[in-house]
Amino acid sequence: MTEPDAQLNLPPLGRGLLIIPCYNEEQSLPALMAEVRQANLDLDVLVINDGSSDRTAQVARRLKVSLVDLPCNLGVGHAVQAGLQHAVQNGYDFIVRIDGDGQHPPAEIPKLLKYAASCPADVIVGSRFGGETEMVSTRFRYLGVKCLSMFLSKICKSHISDPTSGFWLIRRPLLKYFAKEFPTDYPEPEALALLRRQGYTFDEVPVNFRPRVAGVSSIQKWGAINFTFKVGLALVVDRVRPVNTLFAKGQK
Repeated sequence: MTEPDAQLNLPPLGRGLLIIPCYNEEQSLPALMAEVRQANLDLDVLVINDGSSDRTAQVARRLKVSLVDLPCNLGVGHAVQAGLQHAVQNGYDFIVRIDGDGQHPPAEIPKLLKYAASCPADVIVGSRFGGETEMVSTRFRYLGVKCLSMFLSKICKSHISDPTSGFWLIRRPLLKYFAKEFPTDYPEPEALALLRRQGYTFDEVPVNFRPRVAGVSSIQKWGAINFTFKVGLALVVDRVRPVNTLFAKGQK
C-alpha cells in the first residue's frame, strides 16, 4: 500500500453500489444486511443470487433488497460480473463488493471509501494483511496466498499482498471494462493481472476480515495448494491474451 497524495484534489467518488454475490447464504444474509444498514453507508445495495439451492433469494426479497436472481449456479466470477453490468447499466460511478458469507465486515467499507477519495487507483483492494488482524482460514491457504502474492506482484510490477481478496472498490471507467470482460475461473487474481495489462492501477488498504458466519469454504487443506497451482497457470495463460484496446485506460 502506498500513501495517497492529499494534494491530488480528486473529484468526489459519486454514486455507489454495494454488490453482494451470494451462493447458499440464507443463514448469513440477514445478519449481514443488518450490519450494512447499521453502517449507514451512502450506497445502494444489490444482492446477486448465484443459483442458490437454499432460500437465499427468498431471504433477500423478504429483506427488501434489490436482487439479481441468476437461473443457475454460474460461479462467483459470473455473479460479480452480473453486478458490474447492473452498475454500468444504471449509471453508477463505482461499486464496492463484499461476499455474502460475512467475511468482509460492512463496518470496514468506510476505510475503502476514505482511501479511494484521496487515491487515484482504479481499484482499491481491502487487504487482510497489515491491519489489526490477519485472518486466513488455514495454513495451506496462507501459503497459497503468499505464493500468489509474490508471483502476481512480479508480473504486475506492483506489490499486492492479498491477491485473493474479494473486498474491492472499483470505479469507472474500469467498471465498463469489467462489465464486458471479467475473469470467471479465478476472478480476483486474474482480474488484477488483466487490469494492469489494460493500463489500469490498483492499490490496497488494510481491513479486518473475520471467519465466515455460516457454511464451509470451498477451498480446504490441500485444495488450497491445488487452487494456487491452477491460478498460477491461468495467470501465465492470461499473459498471451491480447489487450482489448477498446477498453484500455484513456479510451472512452
